[in-house]
Amino acid sequence: MDGILALYKERGMTSNDAVFKCRKIFKTRKVGHSGTLDPNVDGVLPICIGKATKVVNYMMDSGKIYQGQIILGFATETEDLDGAVVDKKELTRPFTSEEIDQAMSALTGDLIQIPPMYSAIKVNGRRLYDYARKGEEVKRPKRKIHVDYFKQTRASIFDDQKMQQTIFFEVGCGRGTYVRTLAVDLGKKLGFPAVMSDLTRLKSGGFTIGQAVSLEQLTKLDEKQLAAKLQPIEHALTEFPRHNLTPKQWEFVKNGGFLSPQYLNNGQVTSKVVLFYNGKVRALYKYNQEKHRYQPEQMIDLS
Repeated sequence: MDGILALYKERGMTSNDAVFKCRKIFKTRKVGHSGTLDPNVDGVLPICIGKATKVVNYMMDSGKIYQGQIILGFATETEDLDGAVVDKKELTRPFTSEEIDQAMSALTGDLIQIPPMYSAIKVNGRRLYDYARKGEEVKRPKRKIHVDYFKQTRASIFDDQKMQQTIFFEVGCGRGTYVRTLAVDLGKKLGFPAVMSDLTRLKSGGFTIGQAVSLEQLTKLDEKQLAAKLQPIEHALTEFPRHNLTPKQWEFVKNGGFLSPQYLNNGQVTSKVVLFYNGKVRALYKYNQEKHRYQPEQMIDLS
């Protein structure tokens, strides 16, 4: 069974837990996810099954949409509610909607982000959370990210007992963005410690949360019904033009051969092209400008 599943990951499980359970349900070890969701975050987690694991990276490159909540007035070591409080500062008044919008707008476009210590990024062969749990300091690598938009979804709420303010947001962002860190950075823009208090992924890999199916639902399906829940492998490659191979071209491609651009895409040269034969996606080829030819980037199905 090959294809891409829009899984609804519930809170309380890791993304790797979800992969493990899908291996049992689909009876294959070839299962991978396209973008980690923290245990305390729910929402869409695209899962690649069988030969679709070869296109995981292209799924990860797609944009994501989240909705959640940010509390101004305190910060934690994990940047969410799972960690110990490390800073507190009471608000003297609630921020206006305009002030919040202005700070959010400053956090859009191309940004440089420093990932949180409690994250799975590796530094010197070790996960950052390993350093954090042992109280060890390590220099974190700066990352380029892109935020399409960052906006409020409804009026914020001010707690005049705790002197804290809750902001409700939606964000559209690219690969590698830590929304927890975006929440903390919003607080810095406003001059107060902040924490991400709730998060749901609404869209990922071209799937919306309305399309996602839970693990519990999957366990009730037979093999035919499970197969019907999978999108074809080419779902991950829709941004690239496609070309149907002739039998002769297919013989070249099966052996990793090069292809001349004059025979693909009606002679139009593009950076990449998805190759099909007999109705199946077979490979993704990239254009080599120096040698004026298409060559393999990812072989997918040579059967």
